[in-house]
Amino acid sequence: MILRLTKEILLDSPISRLGAAFATGVALVYGLPLSTGKVKRHNSLIVLRGLLNWAFKRGGVCVGRVYLTNQNVSARVLKHEEVHVRQWRRYGMLFPILYAFAGANPLKNRFEIEAGLEDGGYVRRGSKVGR
Repeated sequence: MILRLTKEILLDSPISRLGAAFATGVALVYGLPLSTGKVKRHNSLIVLRGLLNWAFKRGGVCVGRVYLTNQNVSARVLKHEEVHVRQWRRYGMLFPILYAFAGANPLKNRFEIEAGLEDGGYVRRGSKVGR
C-alpha cells in the first residue's frame, strides 16, 4: 500500500515533472555560458552544442530536457537522448540517484539499455550485447 502510494506520488506525477523542470533549469544555467554552438530544439530536447569535453561525460549528457554535448548530435543519438527526457519526466530528481545505482557501465545500465544502446553509440548496429 505505501509503496504503491509512493509510486503514484513520485513517478509520472506533478512532483516528478517539477523535478525534471528544475533539472532543465540547472542544465541551462550550467550549459548556456559554456555552449559555443547554436542552441537548437529537437522535439522535446534543448540541444546545447560546442561544449568542451570536460563539461560532460561520454559523448554528451541529458539533464532534464537539455542535452549537453560538443558535436554528438546524429539523429540516432538525439532519439536516444529523447528517451532520457522521458526518464527524467517519469522519475524527476530521483533519476540521477537511480541512474547512479544502475552503474557506470552503459551495457548494464537499465536506463541506457531502455534508451537504446545502438542509438546511443554504445554498441554497433546488430550487436547482440544488451539484448
